[in-house]
Amino acid sequence: MSTEHQQYSTENQREVIRRYATQRGMVIVRTYTDAGKSGLRIDGRDALKQLIQDVENRSADFDAILVYDVSRWGRFQDADESAYYEYICRRAKIEVHYCAEQFENDGSPISTIVKGVKRAMAGEYSRELSAKVFIGQCHLIELGFRQGGSPGFGLRRMLRDVSGAPKGVLNRGEQKSIQTDRVILVPGPQEEVDLVRWVYETFVEGRIAESKLAQMLNDRGIVTDLGKPWTRGTVHQVLTNEKYVGNNVYNRVSFKLKKKRVVNPPEMWVRANSVFQSIVPPSLFVRAQEIIRERSRRWSNEELLDQLRGLLNREGRLSGLLIDETDGMPSSSVYRHRFTSLIQAYKLIDYNPERDYQFIETNRQLRLMHPRVVNDVVEKFRQLGGSVNNNPETDLLTVNQEFTASVVLARCRRTDADAFRWLIRLDAGLEPDITVAVRMDSDNEKPLDYYLLPRLDLALGKLMITEENPIGIETYRFDTLDFFFGMARRIRIREAA
Repeated sequence: MSTEHQQYSTENQREVIRRYATQRGMVIVRTYTDAGKSGLRIDGRDALKQLIQDVENRSADFDAILVYDVSRWGRFQDADESAYYEYICRRAKIEVHYCAEQFENDGSPISTIVKGVKRAMAGEYSRELSAKVFIGQCHLIELGFRQGGSPGFGLRRMLRDVSGAPKGVLNRGEQKSIQTDRVILVPGPQEEVDLVRWVYETFVEGRIAESKLAQMLNDRGIVTDLGKPWTRGTVHQVLTNEKYVGNNVYNRVSFKLKKKRVVNPPEMWVRANSVFQSIVPPSLFVRAQEIIRERSRRWSNEELLDQLRGLLNREGRLSGLLIDETDGMPSSSVYRHRFTSLIQAYKLIDYNPERDYQFIETNRQLRLMHPRVVNDVVEKFRQLGGSVNNNPETDLLTVNQEFTASVVLARCRRTDADAFRWLIRLDAGLEPDITVAVRMDSDNEKPLDYYLLPRLDLALGKLMITEENPIGIETYRFDTLDFFFGMARRIRIREAA
């Protein structure tokens, strides 16, 4: 449930489910609750995920699932998603009962039709509510009221009652307690206001870059409104946000119905000008925006390459760091995005670095490939009935709560003698029970074969593989990962017998 103020509060749902179970002689053995969570996506709904996992792993200690109503699976925009989760349960021979619905979930044509309609209605409810909320927020923006978000350095949130009288400043983490109250932005402490003006003046008059300004602020021991050190991004935010000249701007970024985050064009922004007290002179703000627009204007490919040639002629060499430190020049990330890599940009101006950077491109491709390989391994385990927990920070896999595994890609290197070598680095910090080493082919484009390396047998932190290896190494080599997946395959005891 996503609100406490409707029929869907957890206590109301719990009471209806309890009565339903009592009337049918059922005993509730476990409850899965996602309190205060949006039903638009399964992301963040840990209880629902656990329920599905328990069912799929055959570890469920119950024969039926009692759900308040059809919409409790979620108000997904794709109605088939909630149907899919119910199907998973029914496939595992676990019945699904809807306690507050007026029909029996018995698989009859009538119940199937009604469930389909209710799933579509649940998604439509969210769409309609999103549209109504958006219209209301836009109206409040035009009236000059702040709609969420931190005030920012140099500003504070002022609470006002329905008549417009100020009620006090809201500190960080505080929220209004009365629905009819409204929030506006007001200048913060004078020292912060003076500092914001200093940032603008130094940027405009001294043409000091944001990264240098951040360093200057940190050297003075000044922190942001969140108590963190300044960065280029936080300084840039101060220099570009119209709230510092009193404008209220909304809908610059959309994230409706928990879908893809979209950056909207200026014509879609909702704004009200000069509704807050300005702490930066408008003329100074305009000059800052002109500098930023000129610096970030759209360069053609030829203009970018001309800039690169000019830098090469002046410095005699090129590097990403040198490009980033050159005033008036696009950043190295622009070249990487436009030409796929710095190396490709260098080739277009006939620049060959003294150092062979080809390995950088190979490593970049392998870094992009690694998440896909890990996801394929996880998906295969789950298809075989196993459970896999993937640590997002380390990519360490915990399989069936029994053993851990780490997937590494071994890049193929060609020696001066035209031989091939593969260096497998074992992660000693994670200490996985098994390291799955994917040996890449000579072009480093696809897997050649696999080595399953158990921690108990390998004490070294790295292993060099050649084209022909001793029998002690080849013991761990496999053409496919079928053997590895077989370690996690789940079968019924009756089938094994």
